[in-house]
Amino acid sequence: MPALREDHPLNSRTSDSRLVRAYRGDRPEVTPVWFMRQAGRSLPEYRELRARTDSPARDMLETCLVPELASEITLQPVRRHGVDAAIFFSDIMVPLKLAGVDVRIEPGVGPVVAQPIRTPDDVERLIASDPAGLDVALEPVREAVRQTVAGLTEIGDGTTPLIGFAGAPFTLAAYLVAGRPSKDHLEARTLMRSYPESWDRLTRWAAEVTGRFLRAQVVEGASAAQLFDSWAGSLPLDQYQEHVAPASRLAFEHVRDLADASGRHVPLVHFGVGAGELYSAMNLDVDAVGVDWRVALDVALERIDGDVTVQGNLDPAVLGAPWEIIEAAIDHVLMAGSVARAHVFNLGHGVPPTADPTVLTRIVQAVHER
Repeated sequence: MPALREDHPLNSRTSDSRLVRAYRGDRPEVTPVWFMRQAGRSLPEYRELRARTDSPARDMLETCLVPELASEITLQPVRRHGVDAAIFFSDIMVPLKLAGVDVRIEPGVGPVVAQPIRTPDDVERLIASDPAGLDVALEPVREAVRQTVAGLTEIGDGTTPLIGFAGAPFTLAAYLVAGRPSKDHLEARTLMRSYPESWDRLTRWAAEVTGRFLRAQVVEGASAAQLFDSWAGSLPLDQYQEHVAPASRLAFEHVRDLADASGRHVPLVHFGVGAGELYSAMNLDVDAVGVDWRVALDVALERIDGDVTVQGNLDPAVLGAPWEIIEAAIDHVLMAGSVARAHVFNLGHGVPPTADPTVLTRIVQAVHER
């Protein structure tokens, strides 16, 4: 098992952090907390930075590939909220762009792929352009991680870990096939059912691309790795098990072999939106399973196959409620998470752009005080 370099954060400062301990199943005295999409539009400092540095010709994906910007945006919520982890600021479509896919983030729409992948021939054309240059193209990502890791040493006691982030193969494939966001992912499910061999080749290609993206982050300093499946909940369990889980497992394989100086592997986290019917299949030999707001943590744990840490799952809608409602919801989540070997407090999905940052800071403080 390849060892991470001697000065990697897991070897030098983050292995005893609340987050890493919790992911590894050692429940810390204080419950660690961070928020998906904690960096970005909910923060005034983010909006000010984007206003100062963005140009009309640069879309969101290009912003993610400016190391100084990606690093600064990643660090902003750690400074403001005092969360127990930074989550690398990027987008699930970044590795596709670096692999040569013509994709843009269109304001008000989301990811738009210029040439959707709708047929077996389309799949073959895509995977024929093997992304041999991807490792070179990933250098801005590596540099952003390096800058972020250096920046985290200057915040608090310097032990805050960075979580690497990547989109799951099914979500990437769904965007590639539909060409833009979809409510029901009918196009992707149709390709899956009509041409299962081509679908398998497409998702394996997506697993290779997103897995290498995730590995680059871990090698350069991320102390954990999360695979995020936005659209997993659109599938029934049998289809997920047959046509999705194998590719997600392949994506994780790109980082599973990395270990710290003590031989402990990098913690792996799997999160799917709307995955309540899939939890029995979502433990792909990972350390933690993220749970969205639809299923209580203790109920989800009963469905999950294996002894894992749970992550989640405050309903983002609660953020706009009076504080006494938020406080009661926090206690409910903590109680449900207490049955697991360990619990990482989070939202059940990302921070909405309209969220009040002062509320998020107050939630962090409340969780830490309990």
